[in-house]
Amino acid sequence: MFTTNGAEGCGVTRSSPDEALPDLQFHFSPGKLRDHARDLLFLCGEGYSLHVCNLRPKSRGEIRLHSADPFAAPDIRAGYLTDPEDIEHMLRGVRLARRIFAARAFDAYRGAEIVPGRDVLSDDDLRHFIRNKAETIYHPVGTCKMGCDPQAVVDAQLRVHGLSGLRVVDASIMPLLVGGNTNAPTVMIAEKAVDMIRAAHRG
Repeated sequence: MFTTNGAEGCGVTRSSPDEALPDLQFHFSPGKLRDHARDLLFLCGEGYSLHVCNLRPKSRGEIRLHSADPFAAPDIRAGYLTDPEDIEHMLRGVRLARRIFAARAFDAYRGAEIVPGRDVLSDDDLRHFIRNKAETIYHPVGTCKMGCDPQAVVDAQLRVHGLSGLRVVDASIMPLLVGGNTNAPTVMIAEKAVDMIRAAHRG
């Protein structure tokens, strides 16, 4: 387990036929993971995990300044699961994860379900589980979104509206989450920013 990246397999799918695009991402791990693998006692022993990620959450959070002190920690309110639709997406995702683990391919390896547990069956019980156990997957975006509307922080050149000589170049400029991991799009944003800055200096 110490030589794994923690997510040996990945997959995306629709939580229902009504979804126009895939809205769920699964991360498979050949170990029992809890609290981002920081729970080492839980990690010990045999097991495997399938984590469910809602790719297009509707819940919105906010980040504010505590004071004018630039070294003061910001006030971050993530707002996870504040939109009821996000719970339903996750509920369908957990049910699909259980169907995957019930497949014949896992027959030789399957033990008793540990989390959420075989007694957690009803939709209400699963919603309660999701509310208590759901975590971030490190992909927040949008606190300095790009655009020309009143809520936008940067323009199409990533320049901060109303200021001179300041750009924002990271995932915070994305108006919405991409349907997957944010690493590659953030690298693309940085590469594009380099081109725009070079062009501005040449001009």
